[in-house]
Amino acid sequence: MEYDVVIVGGGPSGLTAAIRLKQLAAEQGRELSVCLLEKGSEIGAHILSGAVIEPRVLNELIPDWKEKGAPLTTEAKSDRFLLLTETESIQLPTPPQMHNHGNYIVSLGNFCRWLGQQAEELGVEIYPGFAAAEVLYHEDGSVKGVATGDMGIGKDGEKTDAWQPGMELWAKQTIFAEGCRGSLTKTLFERFRLNDGADPQTYGIGIKELWEVPPELHQPGSITHTVGWPVDTATYGGSFMYHLENNQVVVGFVIGLDYQNPYLSPFEEFQRFKTHPAIRKVFEGGRRLSYGARALTEGGLQSLPRLTFPGGLLVGDTAGFLNVPKIKGTHTAMQSAMLAAEAVFELLGQERPAREATAYSQKFKQSWLHEELHRVRNIRPSFRWGLWPAMIYSALDTFLFRGKAPWTLRHHQADHQSLKPADECAPIAYPKPDGVLTFDRLSSVFISNTNHGEDQPPHLKLKDASVPVALNLAKYDAPEQRYCPAGVYEIVGREEGEPRLQINAQNCVHCKTCDIKDPSQNIVWTTPEGGGGPNYPNM
Repeated sequence: MEYDVVIVGGGPSGLTAAIRLKQLAAEQGRELSVCLLEKGSEIGAHILSGAVIEPRVLNELIPDWKEKGAPLTTEAKSDRFLLLTETESIQLPTPPQMHNHGNYIVSLGNFCRWLGQQAEELGVEIYPGFAAAEVLYHEDGSVKGVATGDMGIGKDGEKTDAWQPGMELWAKQTIFAEGCRGSLTKTLFERFRLNDGADPQTYGIGIKELWEVPPELHQPGSITHTVGWPVDTATYGGSFMYHLENNQVVVGFVIGLDYQNPYLSPFEEFQRFKTHPAIRKVFEGGRRLSYGARALTEGGLQSLPRLTFPGGLLVGDTAGFLNVPKIKGTHTAMQSAMLAAEAVFELLGQERPAREATAYSQKFKQSWLHEELHRVRNIRPSFRWGLWPAMIYSALDTFLFRGKAPWTLRHHQADHQSLKPADECAPIAYPKPDGVLTFDRLSSVFISNTNHGEDQPPHLKLKDASVPVALNLAKYDAPEQRYCPAGVYEIVGREEGEPRLQINAQNCVHCKTCDIKDPSQNIVWTTPEGGGGPNYPNM
């Protein structure tokens, strides 16, 4: 199937690019075929974020979004920024980047479902449940498009009776909007050396729950962020708690994946966080509705890769446009997609279109998006000094230098290189879940509606099957058992003296943490059969 533009990924950036391309074509009376692939069972099925949306890009993209029923109904009304100790909470001044006046608390999944409707009304062909599994190339090495994975391949790698071949989708330009740690984007980084000259990328893992709370505890529009307990001052992390409509509250915790202690478990830290007196009072008497986890790209401006290459380009979080101090990436992802769409449209309008939409990079450097990321570029890397020095530096950078310090702090190593050997670290004793406020992994995965076909090859692959025991277990006490928030990785057979790694791929919520944090980069996350994975409602 041939199109002018193929877009991989149905998140905010991919959908924004599709909409903008069709708008531009309509404005100039040009025909433009646009196809969008989404690996989730529907648009929004795999979308997970806090989320508070800054609507500036939406105002530009769809000015009458209110009349069209966009699901932005809960306006941000109050901001709190708390420092937690084990028993106390201390209110700190809210940093200016975290002021949310004029923003909206939303379900990002529902917002993407609405964007998908707008795209389809403009003529975008959207194919949910089809995972792009391979990048296709022309003979000259430029990107030709993508191929979806075959359906109906059994665990043994052989075709079953339900086999259906994948499709090849060819395009004049392919836009990769895969989100954090895109599996195809990883191969593009290697082939086109897109990271040359950039700092190593750094990531966080965000774990989130959606709760229904008693009406008397519900404060629509209330926003709370915390730092401090339960993580130590050497570990980058913090929480969010947002009051939506309908007595619903989202709560979550983000931990930087550059943490050092292999005994740390982001999932357990999040569960422990909810037991703090200032937090538990919101959820006592409430009911947990959903659960999910997702990695996010935190490196900022100095870790951005080259955005274009022959035949394609990167948008959104797959490139790394998150504004970390602001704790927002939707408006930045959408703006990158707007710029990319305009560059692609201009390119395709040329009599002899070039292979590479280099105007995209130029548009980015001249945009408010570049200015916004440049202003906050030093905040996240300062946390390698620890919480207190980073807080002091961030205040100076914000109020004294106003983001214009004559230096740029660097990221010096990838997250998988940060773990210390287990014998240099203290084990962490986490309390057992009570099943009321705190929970285990398996019951959490259950309410994420995660599903993968039983008879398909595992999508989590090992480059070397001996590494999990010979290196990870021996040196780091198998950290994959703890950094995975879904119970995918287990060491079994210890009692018999024959330990081995068991991979429960059917539990995978597609957070990509294993692909990022595995110390030897031995675990490779690949796309499962289309439609597999979580099905997040209202997340």
